[in-house]
Amino acid sequence: MPIPANQRELLDAIRTRYAQLDAELRTVPPAQAFEATLEGHVQGTLISVADLVAYLLGWNLLVLKWCAGRDAGRAVDFPDTGFKWNELGRLAQRFYRDHAALDFPARRDALAHAHADIVERVMRETDASLYGEAWYGKYPLGRMIQLNTSSPYANARARLRKWKKARGV
Repeated sequence: MPIPANQRELLDAIRTRYAQLDAELRTVPPAQAFEATLEGHVQGTLISVADLVAYLLGWNLLVLKWCAGRDAGRAVDFPDTGFKWNELGRLAQRFYRDHAALDFPARRDALAHAHADIVERVMRETDASLYGEAWYGKYPLGRMIQLNTSSPYANARARLRKWKKARGV
């Protein structure tokens, strides 16, 4: 799928990649969802499929936080307050902790709601507001949304498919 360049393409990418990911997540046996057998976001670590969902949820919530800050005219801390781009492993571990109390279905539901909120958000934007000017460094808002939603959905789906194949799921 090419890099989105307008609102319609961004919505298509987000919706398509999420639907593909969700289809894979629906087939994860609940008994295996919390087994730490998937390569983690920090080199040399293992995470569970439930952690992978927490990671995606964390990024989706960050995108919504960035957009809310932008709307309010506030400076946005990228990637998040207290984190630098070279500390994404530490941020991933925070996402796992943030959602540790949720069971696997609740994590999937929370991700579905965050995804729906992002879609709704993008639908309120225009091509100009999404792609008309740089927002963070050289990246326009639409590209930042894509980099932190549809791209991670595709990556997670590929990781999940590999994990499932290795386990005969």
